[in-house]
Amino acid sequence: MLASLALLLGLPLALAAEPPSCAPLVPVTFDNATIPGLLGQWIYIAGASRYPPHLEELKSVKHAAFSFSPSSHEDELNVTEIMRLNETCVVKNTSKILVFWHNSTLAHVDDQVASTAKLIQSDKDLLILKHLNTNFLTLSLSARMPNVSKEVLEDFKAHLHCLGFTEEEIFFTSEKDACPLPGEKMGKDDVEPPLG
Repeated sequence: MLASLALLLGLPLALAAEPPSCAPLVPVTFDNATIPGLLGQWIYIAGASRYPPHLEELKSVKHAAFSFSPSSHEDELNVTEIMRLNETCVVKNTSKILVFWHNSTLAHVDDQVASTAKLIQSDKDLLILKHLNTNFLTLSLSARMPNVSKEVLEDFKAHLHCLGFTEEEIFFTSEKDACPLPGEKMGKDDVEPPLG
């Protein structure tokens, strides 16, 4: 989730005026099908940021998978994350997603730190989040499968370019860096990397 929901792009909202060739990012207005459609496993694919603390995090995330599950509270989802930060695999299941129906936003709360995001309209197997902050925004792409089509990647990169990001400011993860699920063995030597 660090890699998928808490990332904030450093682009002043004043740059919201896009060139005419850029399609606008259309947020989803939540309905009864929205949140059930988010449940289950997601793979973090890419993101971009100019917000310094989150830019460093983007650089260190090599792979991330996360899942949303129902909580005992109606407007809350549980989050489990498995990610590789540089060479270390980390498993976290202590964060929550708060659902705000009145303005169709999601808030990721982790260790008393919250980041807010709008879900962007896209294919049901894609999760595009526009992360918000008072002065910054972020765009991240996750998918149900570890590989997305070239067209999906090109569309995502085009949105980022429209927001003023260069190719060098877009960070992608790699399936080859995936961490094993807890209890799963890695390869021929059956060595499991440390989970911290």
